[in-house]
Amino acid sequence: MRAFPALFLASLALVLGASRADPDLLQDVCVADLSSGIKLNGFPCKHPSTIGANDFFFAGLANPNFPNNTLGSLVTAANVEKIPGLNTLGVSMSRIDYAVGGVNPPHTHPRASEIAFVLEGELEVGFFTTSNVLISKRIKKGEIFVFPKGLLHFQKNIGKTRASAITAFDSQFAGTQSIATTLFAASPTIPNDVLSKAFQIHPREVERIKVKLTPKK
Repeated sequence: MRAFPALFLASLALVLGASRADPDLLQDVCVADLSSGIKLNGFPCKHPSTIGANDFFFAGLANPNFPNNTLGSLVTAANVEKIPGLNTLGVSMSRIDYAVGGVNPPHTHPRASEIAFVLEGELEVGFFTTSNVLISKRIKKGEIFVFPKGLLHFQKNIGKTRASAITAFDSQFAGTQSIATTLFAASPTIPNDVLSKAFQIHPREVERIKVKLTPKK
């Protein structure tokens, strides 16, 4: 009888350990049916008879798409919403194009780690640990930098020309949470006094920032 608790705990540890990993695929592919109204963790599968090569193809990262916005950066995603064949495969990519001085502002990807490869130009990149330590580096064409899952990070074009990078994620849909937009353009809005105390600024300044960041209808 004494052996039972040890056996039980060992079995429980095995089960819990196995549950932390993604399950193995049960079929060759599960092309996402993006038109389905069914809600689940991922997307339901198209019938195999309806899938084709275009479900696994996307040309959107081939050419630069330089921004004309206040940030000076533009992200082109290649995730499951653009490539239905990525459903259940646990990978995706994006392309980021930067104007001179352009910034991809502080943000997080709650569901994925990220690896960035510089196509052109020179970037300053960095992420913040939960101890508020900044890990940063200047990287140029052909070099790579990694951003750990869920940690706040950024990129800035510090060169004298436009820059571009390709990034990859270990998720079909990494998700992006821009810190400024999340805090100042949430719907419903975060009370001004909460943001005023958090950032140690006057409530009127909070309102001015909200007006700038709220999407125009």
